[in-house]
Amino acid sequence: MVGQSVLLAAVSFLSSCQQSYFAWQVGNARMKCKVAPPAVTGSLEFERIFRAQQNSLEFYPIFIVNLWIAGWYFNQVYAACLGFMYMFARHKYFWGYAEAADKRVIGFRLSLGILFLLGVLSAMGLTSSLLDEYLDFHVAKKLRGAF
Repeated sequence: MVGQSVLLAAVSFLSSCQQSYFAWQVGNARMKCKVAPPAVTGSLEFERIFRAQQNSLEFYPIFIVNLWIAGWYFNQVYAACLGFMYMFARHKYFWGYAEAADKRVIGFRLSLGILFLLGVLSAMGLTSSLLDEYLDFHVAKKLRGAF
């Protein structure tokens, strides 16, 4: 199983590094804007960076769960590719938000679209596996037979 999950593990590791990087940027903004913990308000620059990091953190469990389910039950390569795209979208979101609140929209919409696709792949893979396991209904075989 370990060898079959290497792409998912790589995306997970890199995305955790990205989350750490975002948190580090909040720390840098705290020092630059002189916002002492535990305060989460201060200059607009600090608040945008803090909010971008928090929003990314809020979506992270949804991303990780769907990444692994899509990879295990649908296709690891597709899930990993979408995972890398999600990381790019989150990077674009974070730095867009850091610059100006309205510049976050493209990255936000892109990341939501990718999460939606990962969710669809997860649902399709799980449904197919459940039908195969518990009802002996093989979706892949039925689709191949139809074409």
